[in-house]
Parts: sequence; structure tokens; C-alpha cells
Amino acid sequence: MQTQTDKKSNLAKSIFIALILAIVLGLLLQNYSQVLNNYVKPLGDIFLNLLKFIVTPIVLFSIMGGIISMKDIKKVGEVGGFTVVYYFCTTAFAIIIGLGFANIFKKYFPVIATTNLEYSVDNNVSFMDTIVNIFPSNFLAPIVETNMLQVIVSSVLIGFAILLIDEKKQEKAVEAIDILNDIFMKVMELILKLSPFGVFCLLMPVIAENGPKIIGSLASVLLVAYIAYIVHALVVYSFTIKTLGGLSPKKFFKGMMPAMMFAFSSASSMGTIPINLQCCEDLGADRDVASFVLPLGATINMDGTAIYQGVCAVFIASCYGINLSLGQMLTIVLTATLASIGTAGVPGSGMIMLAMVLQAVGLPVEGIALVAGIDRIFDMGRTTLNITGDATAAIISSNRLRRKGKIA
Repeated sequence: MQTQTDKKSNLAKSIFIALILAIVLGLLLQNYSQVLNNYVKPLGDIFLNLLKFIVTPIVLFSIMGGIISMKDIKKVGEVGGFTVVYYFCTTAFAIIIGLGFANIFKKYFPVIATTNLEYSVDNNVSFMDTIVNIFPSNFLAPIVETNMLQVIVSSVLIGFAILLIDEKKQEKAVEAIDILNDIFMKVMELILKLSPFGVFCLLMPVIAENGPKIIGSLASVLLVAYIAYIVHALVVYSFTIKTLGGLSPKKFFKGMMPAMMFAFSSASSMGTIPINLQCCEDLGADRDVASFVLPLGATINMDGTAIYQGVCAVFIASCYGINLSLGQMLTIVLTATLASIGTAGVPGSGMIMLAMVLQAVGLPVEGIALVAGIDRIFDMGRTTLNITGDATAAIISSNRLRRKGKIA
């Protein structure tokens, strides 16, 4: 009989094989990209929809169950506070790394004509609007709209309320939540068995459609962004997971491979939460902690996006013949770090954040049009980095609570 470890290993191998096949066949079938988009991509979208379907109930019931099991509002506040500060710090490091590599290699960036560029982005969402929108006005709306911040707030409120009701009723509520949690975890397990198929169907049409663009004029910009993604993961995450999480970086990255490969294929942080949750648990993260930290990270942790902004800002500035000053680069660091919270839960937040960064340093927002055509290729890498950062936070938070004797 297969052990749980063997099953996870087989899943990781299957996803890897599917990823390689998708890349190879995508490159071979570039002349049939429209056919693949019409008939293969929808199959991948079905799998992604199934994952998104399971995300909300898992987050809802896991957080409620976690709060009830912790029985301490201070512990919840401690995990939340540490996680937000950790995300802020890693995002700041990410934007510095992105700017650093972009400035080192900008002499290799192509200079593209900026005449007749047009790009508009709806960024009329103020910071206070974001704060107000964290709190749901309807019980079902956060679930229907998959608004993770609102789902987290709803879960926390209901979890605390259950702790305050009569003990006999509390026991019944806890039993009901545990049963529902187990049911949806089993559904997640069934859906994840389709991961290799989903990865293949999602990635192959993207490679077929974007193959020429990858080796086109913007190849150097893409390459610099991906080098920065890799350096951030190998330096920042290896350091934090070793020193704060008590885990070998080699073991961490090996254990995270299924989630990272799926994130790369789907470019969806929300869709990757179920696989990420499973990987984090296998690496020793407490399920209650991971169920709280991962959805929060999928909403506000933007390390990959921060690197993308740094590289794109330098590239766009070079196309306009502008050399960014040290003051402007510091402004980019500050703006990108704060914007990761300010645009939390906003659809298309990557582009909105880039627009905010460009405006902050006086660069034309129309410059986004220079990179918009290959945004999906950038997005695959930045999503992979984002979910990896979420996992480090879950493992580190779990380790901190264990050292303090607050969880088993």
C-alpha cells in the first residue's frame, strides 16, 4: 500500500511531467494556438474553476475551526500581526532586488518607440475604500464573489462568536464545522488528483500563443525579471525559512514543487491555495495557521509583483530616455510596498500597482502598454514567487507558535 509520502511524490512527478509535455507540445503547436485556446484551454479552466470552488469553504471552515481550537484572540492577533509585517518586509526586499537587477542589466533592454502608446487602468480605489471593503455588508457576498479578505473577516467573527455562546451549543457548532471541514478537505483531495491534467491544459495554449513573444524583443526584460524571481526565492526565502522556520531550504523547495509548478501553469494565487495548503502541512505547518496565513498572503503578499514593477519601471523609463534617480527608486520601493496592501483584493491589482508606481515617479502610465502584451509570461513567474512567500509565512508562523508552546 502506498504511503502518504509516496502519493505526494507521485503527484509532484506527474505535475512535472505534465509541465514539460505542455512546454514541448506548446512550442511544437504554435501554428495551432487558436485551436488549443478553443478546445484545450477550456478543460484547464474547468479544473481551475473546481479549485476556486473549493477555496472559499476550506478557508471559511478551516479558519473558524482554527480560532475555536486556539481559544485565544491574542494568538490569532499574534499570527495576523506577524504575518502582515513579514509580508511587508519581504515585499520591500523584492522591489529592491527587482530594481537592482534591472539597473545592472538595463543596457541590454531594447529601446521601443513610445509614440502613440495608449493604456488606461482603473485605479480609483482609495486606501480607505479598501479598508471599508474588507468588512462584508452581506453574509453570502464574500463567498459568492470569492473576496478572500471578507471571507477571512467573516470566519474570524463567526469563530469568536462560537467561543462566546453556551458550552453545549458550542460543542454542536464545533462538531458541525469539523464535519464540514472534513468533507471539503476530501473534495479538495479528489480535485487535486486532476492536477497534472489541469497543468497540461492550462499551460500548453499559453506556450503556443506566447512562444514567439518569449524569444522576441522583450526577451531580455523577461529574463531579468525571472533571474530576480529566482534570486529572491533562493536568498530571501532560504534565509527566512532556515533561520525563522527551522527548515532546510532544500527540503522546503522540494516539498513546494507541486504548488510552485501549478502556480506557474495557472498564474492564479487563489487557485493554488488548496495545493499550497497541502504542501505546507506536509512541510510541518499547522493546518489552522496555514488556513489563515495562506489566503491572507494570496490577497496581500506581492513579492513577485514587486519585482515585476521594479523591472518594468526601469525598462519603461529607459524607453522614454529617463534615468531613474536614487530618490525615485526609493519612492518606488515605498509605493510598491504600501500598494500591496492598498490594492488588496482588487481585480487586476498587478497592473493597478504598476500604474501607481509609474505615477509616483512621474513616468507616463501609457508605458504599461510596452509590457502588457507579455504580462501573462511575467504573471506565471510572479504568481509562483508570491505563493512560495505565502508558504514561508505559514511555516514560520507555525514554528514560532510551537516554540512558545501555543500549538502542538
